[in-house]
Amino acid sequence: MNIKIIATEKAPAAVGPYSQGIKAGDFVYTSGQLPIDPATGQLVQDDIQAATRLALNNVKAVLEEGGASLETVVKVTVFVKDMNNFGAINEVYAEYFTEHKPARSLVEVSRLPKDGVIEIEAVAIAK
Repeated sequence: MNIKIIATEKAPAAVGPYSQGIKAGDFVYTSGQLPIDPATGQLVQDDIQAATRLALNNVKAVLEEGGASLETVVKVTVFVKDMNNFGAINEVYAEYFTEHKPARSLVEVSRLPKDGVIEIEAVAIAK
């Protein structure tokens, strides 16, 4: 199987010893994407909808660099600091996944890297 490391300046750099994503055969796996603005390096924490939007934009950038897209995502995992934000997250999530609705897990965790409020990862099929 052919494995390729995915790296793009359109998403924030990894905050540890890992890749933004990996293309393995026909699949693209993103690492968890925090709501970090790749242009400024700023972490969004005070607005869950803005944070969700930014994390999804980062996922999208990694997918596209790997030859996939939001339309080819088969599985999304969302990690949140506060499950009370479930409805607000879903509102933004529905903007990105309209007709195409991949499988998804959304779990509350006690802590995320950089004390983020949300982290999102995805698995997609490359085009």
